[in-house]
Amino acid sequence: MSLKKKLGLGVASAALGLSLIGGGTYAYFNDTAVTNNTFAAGTLDLAADPTTIIDVENIKPGDRMLRSFELQNNGSLNIQDVLLHTDYTVSDTTNVEDLGEHIRVNFLFNVDKLDVPVWSTTLADLKNMTPEAVENQFETIFGDEWGSEGLVAGSSDLLYVQFEFVDNGQDQNEFQGDSLELTWTFEGRQEAGEDK
Repeated sequence: MSLKKKLGLGVASAALGLSLIGGGTYAYFNDTAVTNNTFAAGTLDLAADPTTIIDVENIKPGDRMLRSFELQNNGSLNIQDVLLHTDYTVSDTTNVEDLGEHIRVNFLFNVDKLDVPVWSTTLADLKNMTPEAVENQFETIFGDEWGSEGLVAGSSDLLYVQFEFVDNGQDQNEFQGDSLELTWTFEGRQEAGEDK
């Protein structure tokens, strides 16, 4: 056999050997494990019952109207904070004064002594306060349930509020025939995130 043939046969044998070695790297044991993972977000569902807290007619200076309502956490997450946004409109804009400055809101929580307000302010002042400033006042209103836990999922708090048309001892005739439409929006905020 000639040298060329021997060299060609050697190169071919080497190539065949390399291809067998290369092909052998594809033959191995293997196994797989599959995991199925879920991220399900919780829900915040704050509700007020009833949705109309007060609806009265023919009020006059000196009248007081006591009402109760529940804040309910119908969601799956605890609510850490509840903010109160206040807005109102007065039907008669010819008045010199704002009727909201003469309607005092007395927030109450002691069921046995409903005549002792925990915090009082006028609707006008309440409307001009930031929700965070109102929240600072509410910390004393919501009682034990509201401590560090907030409003726990599936629970509710019963609140009492008294509206008072303040008799300032002066002429308040400009408010005759007026009406005030009040909107309270309660905003529930979640607790801080945590390691799970």
